[in-house]
Amino acid sequence: MIKKIIIFVLLALPMVVQSQSRKVWINNADNFYEKEDFHNALINYKLALSDSSGLSMMVLPYEVDITKQKLSEKGKEIDTARQVPLRDYLEHQIASCYLQTYDYKKAVEQFEKTSTFESYPEDVYHFAVAQMNVDQHENAIVNFERYISSDHYNDSLLRSAQLSVTGCKYAMNSENVKEKVAVWRADTNVFNKGSSSFATMFFGSEEKILFTSARDGGVILDPEKQDSKFILDLYWTQKSGENDWSEAKNFGRPLNTAQHDASGTLSKNDIIYYTRWSDADRKDKNIYLARMVNLKFYESFKLPEAVNVPGYKSVNPFVTKSGKWLYFSSNRPGGEGGMDIWKIELNESGNVINDAINLGRPINSELNEVTPFYHQVSSTLFFSSNGHNSIGGLDIYKASYNRRNKAFDDPINLGMPINSSKDDAYLIWDDNLKNGFFSSDREPCENGHCYDIYQVSNEPIIITLSGYAFNGETDEVLPNTNLAFKDIDFVFETFDLKTDEDGFYSIELTQNQEIFIKATRPSFFADAASVNTKSITESTKLTQDFFLNPIPTGEIEIEGIEYDFDKATLRPSSKEILDKLVEFLELNNNLVIEINSHTDARGSDKYNQRLSQRRAKSCVDYLIKSGISKTRLKAIGYGESEPNVLKGANKKPVLDDKGKRIYLTEDVIKAAESEELREEYHQRNRRTSFKVVGEGFNLESN
Repeated sequence: MIKKIIIFVLLALPMVVQSQSRKVWINNADNFYEKEDFHNALINYKLALSDSSGLSMMVLPYEVDITKQKLSEKGKEIDTARQVPLRDYLEHQIASCYLQTYDYKKAVEQFEKTSTFESYPEDVYHFAVAQMNVDQHENAIVNFERYISSDHYNDSLLRSAQLSVTGCKYAMNSENVKEKVAVWRADTNVFNKGSSSFATMFFGSEEKILFTSARDGGVILDPEKQDSKFILDLYWTQKSGENDWSEAKNFGRPLNTAQHDASGTLSKNDIIYYTRWSDADRKDKNIYLARMVNLKFYESFKLPEAVNVPGYKSVNPFVTKSGKWLYFSSNRPGGEGGMDIWKIELNESGNVINDAINLGRPINSELNEVTPFYHQVSSTLFFSSNGHNSIGGLDIYKASYNRRNKAFDDPINLGMPINSSKDDAYLIWDDNLKNGFFSSDREPCENGHCYDIYQVSNEPIIITLSGYAFNGETDEVLPNTNLAFKDIDFVFETFDLKTDEDGFYSIELTQNQEIFIKATRPSFFADAASVNTKSITESTKLTQDFFLNPIPTGEIEIEGIEYDFDKATLRPSSKEILDKLVEFLELNNNLVIEINSHTDARGSDKYNQRLSQRRAKSCVDYLIKSGISKTRLKAIGYGESEPNVLKGANKKPVLDDKGKRIYLTEDVIKAAESEELREEYHQRNRRTSFKVVGEGFNLESN
């Protein structure tokens, strides 16, 4: 009997040892997964699955899987009472590791299996996500809709699935392929050496590039334990010809360390902000600052909690050209979900001040927004996201800043070929939005996922401006109206264009222009408008109409020009009104005008004549002092000889019983109901007006 027991123990011992080994592998795998070291987690999950005996008998709480996945979606609903077979757990975790390491091909194969498990109904959603990332958009739609129509969805994944269907349909629409955009892999000898290269950024000028790479010759401390091919460092290169770049140079210590140093940006005061993390804790990613003098660095330091909130990631810094704002991505509290884009103000020394500001909707979503780049010339934010209508993984979007609303417009997907079914990020453009760089893992590599640096040439941006010239009083079109185009920045010479027989004009403009356009026509006052193309980032049709009012034959009262009784001195408020007349005369610089001044009836005719002449002259003197040529101005005083017209509340002339205009004569004024009203009528007679007495004035000939 004892012998039989010994034999049984000996036979059972391998199973016990195997069970203990499996527990160790699972424990190790879970710990690696918790630390976001998905590569080593995958190895250990596979070891635990390698011998299948007893797996179907063992169960784990469903909650364990959700905890390990650390999904970023908000509103996750967990049924902690459910139990899952250990085999299902391991198969699911292996699939999740493939997804987390961006090995989408293997993720598709693995999720195809686990999506049939009752234990993990959400794997139907993840199966579709993996299919999106290998360009299987039709199949992905089928599985997204399968998930949407199931009884086991949760709200956050449901919203994401619905949005992903939109992204799949976007990818399948050939109109979203930008045929004139050219994309090519950057020089392998400079940019794309080693296991990974990404995060290009202009380094002081468009002739220098700062980027991240893991390659031979990087900074490491222990050659026996570390391989620089898998440690990220910051590098830089500069143009050595029209299309060539010099050999990339490692910044070396102390900027680069034996940890991962990546995604840097240079401020105007020679400060590099960049991301640092270690393999020991991949969740602990923070933004650092390093000050530079002649490419030599002081020791870097981690930015304060205003940027780096303990326990959360802060990555992908970008400093605006002005040096005023630091944009970055973080999953800190207070956002929309996942990684969000934030910004924080910088002082003159490059230190952060005040609190970080979440850009909010519509930029940020419930998923991830990363790699911000603000194109200051066009006031456009470029960033990557998997939370909008992505065609797979991260897509690159743009959003223009609306200065009127002080907010960003809705993001626009840049389409193919810039975006692919894989991850596309870190886009930067030159000032003219013609040439740029971005990073993508679209090409297969040994490890299943690795970023490469790509160059991009944008499609031609065609900007057309068109419109009509109208009579401002009758709305009739005005043919042969002259349009003078003046460049505010003096890049091109002023040129003229005339409207056709239908009063229509059309012209093609270029980017980065601010143009002043003046419309003129004989017997009409001029009209003007400004057109700014500096914020335009795609082919655009602009419309600008002009409305020219006919020049009247009589006087035009300059409302608001007032004088004290028996005085010719201009009141301060009168000078403000004359400043507007200066602007009018500068616009209508072909006109010669007569400034007319009138008095009330108090005082002798002779005295009032002299007083009104002085008043007209005071206006002319002010206009001349403000830069209007004296040869364009005449001053005439009419004294009390031409009373003003009585006007009603609608500023239209008041008519008598016979339909004739009522003038503010002495009799009319005396008949007024009150002294206050009589004084008001006297004030109305003390007026100033102007009348056009000539056109075609040419300043150069005078």
